[in-house]
Amino acid sequence: MLRRLLGWLIVGIWFLCRILLITWVTLAIYYSNLPWPELRLGLAAAFAAFAIWALWFSRRRRMSAVFVVLFLGVVAWWIFIPPLQNRNWRTEVALMPRAVIDGDRVRITGVRDFDYRSRNDFTVRYKEREILLSHVTGLDFYVSYFMEGPVGHTFVSFIFDNAPPLSISIETRPEVGEGFAPIASMFKQFELIYVVGEERDLVGVRANHRNEPIYLYRLNTTADDARRLLLLYLERINVLADHPESYHLLTNSCTINIVRYANAAGRTGRLDIRHVLNGLADSYLYRSGRMNSTLPFDELRQRSLINDAVQAADGASDFPERIRASLPAMSR
Repeated sequence: MLRRLLGWLIVGIWFLCRILLITWVTLAIYYSNLPWPELRLGLAAAFAAFAIWALWFSRRRRMSAVFVVLFLGVVAWWIFIPPLQNRNWRTEVALMPRAVIDGDRVRITGVRDFDYRSRNDFTVRYKEREILLSHVTGLDFYVSYFMEGPVGHTFVSFIFDNAPPLSISIETRPEVGEGFAPIASMFKQFELIYVVGEERDLVGVRANHRNEPIYLYRLNTTADDARRLLLLYLERINVLADHPESYHLLTNSCTINIVRYANAAGRTGRLDIRHVLNGLADSYLYRSGRMNSTLPFDELRQRSLINDAVQAADGASDFPERIRASLPAMSR
């Protein structure tokens, strides 16, 4: 009986592997860089039909070999699809930021500070900011949700003792007419951008105009760690300005990159499923002692929801102070 169960398990795993391979290649063809949607759809359907016939219905063994050759060919093709810098970008992501680092002084261009009247109606304004690394004092962490659940969007704000916070959000760079699509994002459909901006823009547009629940947490991060993390962000910003990369939901996305750079800046900790299910990232940070632990997590989370404060502070010159006014005090 044990041998029979093991045999069934092996057969089941092999069946699942073939299904996954066929699905991946079918989607890779459909989301490829061929210019005509009808051609991509037709080739994807043709491959899926051939693969099912070759692996389950054909009695000729060489058909399996043909499938392997086609599979490897599509993989090679997909690998060499390049990310591009010159697409018809949506206005919100049209300008790549850059940073000039001169010792303690950093000059950042392309800092977004739009005035929003609605989600798609805004006054475009990019500015230049000069910051001093020696005045970085901490790091705040945001989680926003397209809908409440295990998946959201995370980004950070660097805190200064002599200037307003600086927000950096790792996002897709969609073209005009595009929106975020999770499956497509795993097949080189979006480039990557680090949006650098004022909180009144990056936080305000999500809370007030996209109607996303948004939570703000103060992290127990030392000034040195926050400074090292900021330098890593700035280096990546400059790299992306000259060498585009593809966004990938599982390997090159907002939370995965935050964790990656935090590790490089000195964080110790293991990979956690909540790095992928990033709507749960706040619970991970709480359990690992990086947030205020004097309150139960549910209470801390409830008090960290800032939508009402963001709406009340819309357009105010002291926006960062007002959205933090009712947050729980930091604990060390």
